[in-house]
Amino acid sequence: MYGPEFAADPHGAYTRMRATFGAIAPVELSPGVYASLVTSYQLGLEILRDTERFAKDPRGWRAMRDGTVGLDNPVAPMMMYRPNALFADGEAHVRLRGAITDSLDRVDPHALSEYVERSAETLIDAFASRGEAELITEYASVIPLLVFNQLFGARPADGPKLVETMMKLFDSGEDAAAANDELLHWISGLLAEKRRQPAADVTSWLMAHPSQLADDELMQQMILLMAAGTDPEQNLIANALRLLLSDDRFAGELSGGSMPVEDALDEVLWNDPPMANYGTRFPRYDCDVAGVRLRKGDPVLISYAAANHEAALASDRRSGNRAHLAWSAGAHRCPAERPARVIASVAIERLLDRLPDMELAVPAERLTWRTGPFSRALATLPVRFPAQATSRTGPSAASVSESTRFDETSGGSQWNPVPSFSTPPAATSPERQPESQQAARRRLLSFLTAWWRGQ
Repeated sequence: MYGPEFAADPHGAYTRMRATFGAIAPVELSPGVYASLVTSYQLGLEILRDTERFAKDPRGWRAMRDGTVGLDNPVAPMMMYRPNALFADGEAHVRLRGAITDSLDRVDPHALSEYVERSAETLIDAFASRGEAELITEYASVIPLLVFNQLFGARPADGPKLVETMMKLFDSGEDAAAANDELLHWISGLLAEKRRQPAADVTSWLMAHPSQLADDELMQQMILLMAAGTDPEQNLIANALRLLLSDDRFAGELSGGSMPVEDALDEVLWNDPPMANYGTRFPRYDCDVAGVRLRKGDPVLISYAAANHEAALASDRRSGNRAHLAWSAGAHRCPAERPARVIASVAIERLLDRLPDMELAVPAERLTWRTGPFSRALATLPVRFPAQATSRTGPSAASVSESTRFDETSGGSQWNPVPSFSTPPAATSPERQPESQQAARRRLLSFLTAWWRGQ
């Protein structure tokens, strides 16, 4: 599941797995790392909800405990233990998750929507006059970072630095370790600042939560939130844009002035979910499931993509149907479904509204996907459009007024997140990136820095 063949046609691989092995297939996540992959919707749902037989805490992972899988293994950061809500069970999970969900529930969706729109305008201004853009580097990967800068209550001027740091982390290049230190330093400084002057933001709400998180717990939950809301959110935005620009079912409506963004998001969450295979569980004891013997401590992953795509569920009539497993299920269902959809839908709608004649710069079948067993992520998304003058109407992303801060509201699931920034998901390294993507990154960072300095 880690090679280019799988990345090019995962659904073909799932079909072969199901035909050969049934509902549970033996897979290799990376060289020498073995697991069981559940491709059945009903069985996946059953395992995700079964806390008696299956644990989320990976400290019982047999191959890691006996040294077969080391900490330096490429998939270890996605599966090894971290002291956060994602890898906790029982009371520990309830306590940590409660702090996260209660804080996220206080985010005003209208203020969030307004900030995403302002951030989108800032980014579109950076490339609108060129008539072309690389939407992964210049848009889809940056919007979530600017939003988190605001959600956490950081200074607007921190935005360009946060973007640069996170790009280095997800590149997994030589400067990734230094970038990881920069991120930890940034969060530590933010926590110190919020102790001195709390405000209406997620950082302050986490600190004031009745669960009384310790400093290391605060940092781990913030890293979890950022990891869960960056790369997967980027994939959701990019995958939906690809669909809207290449699928006749949507392209026809776009040309007619309609923007079926919510339908496209649902289609992506059914067929190409940002986290395609995750929801890792570890049997608490040897057990027989669907005719397969699962051994204690051997990882079991749920293929959200395969489960959703089962023949019994496959249909062209899925508009409004959100019974997919893209957000996972059970106690660990993603707590950020609502804000994730807001961010993606507003980012896409604003881009299509500003650049209504945008089209893919290459045929859709020539787009490539990043390799790896967990994510469904495009490597690049080049587009072209008639060049236009930038629009600076309305307040900028950096000058959001007090009235559009993320003040609390009542109300309020699993971005299956990247658990650590020490070894992020495999991506194209800087040395192997096309020069156009490198140039797009330099232009973006230069633009953002100049923009914020000018505010």
